[in-house]
Order: sequence, then C-alpha cells, then structure tokens
Amino acid sequence: MGVFAVGDRVETIDDIIGGEVVKVDSNEVTIETNDGFILKFMPSELVIIEGGQIQVSHYEVSQIKAEKEQPKKRQSKSIKSKERNAPKMEVDLHINQLTTSTRGLSNFDMLNLQLETAKRQLEFAMRKRIQKIVFIHGVGEGVLKEELYYLFRRYENVKYYDADYQKYGLGATEVYIYQNI
Repeated sequence: MGVFAVGDRVETIDDIIGGEVVKVDSNEVTIETNDGFILKFMPSELVIIEGGQIQVSHYEVSQIKAEKEQPKKRQSKSIKSKERNAPKMEVDLHINQLTTSTRGLSNFDMLNLQLETAKRQLEFAMRKRIQKIVFIHGVGEGVLKEELYYLFRRYENVKYYDADYQKYGLGATEVYIYQNI
C-alpha cells in the first residue's frame, strides 16, 4: 500500500506472513519471509512494519476497507419445501368439532352435517382461491371418507389424496384445487 524499499519489514494484509523486502519492481514486491521463503506480492497486499507496528495511513485503511466490505446479502426468510407445500386450510370434520351436542342426532344426521360442512368449506376455498385443504375425518369405519371421495369426484377441478401421514396419520384427506379451469 505504501512505497516499498529493499530492507523494509512487511506483513501481508490477508495472511499472517511477515518478512523483509528483497526486491521491488513496478507492480511486484519480493519478500523473504521470516521462515526463509521467497514470495512475490502485489504492493496492495502488503503493509510496512516499523518497530513491530503496522504503519498505514487513513487513506490506505479506507481503501482496504472499501475493497474488503462486501454488500451484505439480504436475509430472505427461506421457505422450506414442506412449508411451501403445506395446506393453507384445515377442516376438522369430527362431529364434536361441528356441534355442541350429538344428542338426538342419528348416524345419518351426523354424517350429513359432516358432509355439508365439507361441501361448504370446499366451495369457500374455491371462491377464495385457496389451493389446498386438508379434511380431517378420522379413521373409524371409513364411511365418512368414502362419502367425501364421492363428494370430491363431483368437482372437475379437484384432486384428492391421503394427507401427510406423519402429521395426520390415516385419518385425513388432502384436496388440491386447480385454479384455472
């Protein structure tokens, strides 16, 4: 960074290499390291040491800092693929989630309540352009699941499949709604 002369004590900026200048060319400084190696550097890679202290001007310091400072990369919250594919909406069809009391309701009435809820929520998602819904129906005897599949088959823009097993087990179905049909 400064003007170098043979005999100057120098250190490199990037490494912990120190030594004595043995030769100076227009754009190259040759030093003999403290370990006895002969190495060549550009003047911008070296600083002069006097009495064990590095001698640099404020101009040189600002130049070095400007070279070293990289613009900070903006931290964008990375979305994990699982989160990206996570359903935007969950509908729990367990009967105790839909009504305060099942008293006086037959199995047929309960199934109809569950299916009406599923249909209403599916059509709500279509209107709101929500692409994925998980219907939590439980395992049971599979009657509700089969009725749901029958309901989903009535829609052309719907694809359905078992939901994430790790999260829901066997008791849930994920529905994907195609937006532009």
